[in-house]
Amino acid sequence: MGGFLKWMDDRSRLVKILFCLPIVDILWGIYRLGGAIANKNVLHIVLAVIWIIWGGFIGWLLDLICILITGRIFWFKES
Repeated sequence: MGGFLKWMDDRSRLVKILFCLPIVDILWGIYRLGGAIANKNVLHIVLAVIWIIWGGFIGWLLDLICILITGRIFWFKES
C-alpha cells in the first residue's frame, strides 16, 4: 500500500485534479484508507470508508478546491 500512497503523492497537480472528478474520486478515498491503515488510526479508517461511499457525491468538490489551493487533498494532517 505504501507504493500506491507514494505514487499518488508524486503525481502532478493536473493529474491530482483529474483524480478529483466525480466517481474517479474513489482513488482519493482508497488513498485515505491506505494512509489510515498505515498509521493504524481507527477513526481515520472509519472516516475513509465513509468518504469512499459519499466522496463521489460531495467529497470530490472539497478535494478539488483543496488541491487547487494547497496541492493536497482535503484530509487530516498525518503526524
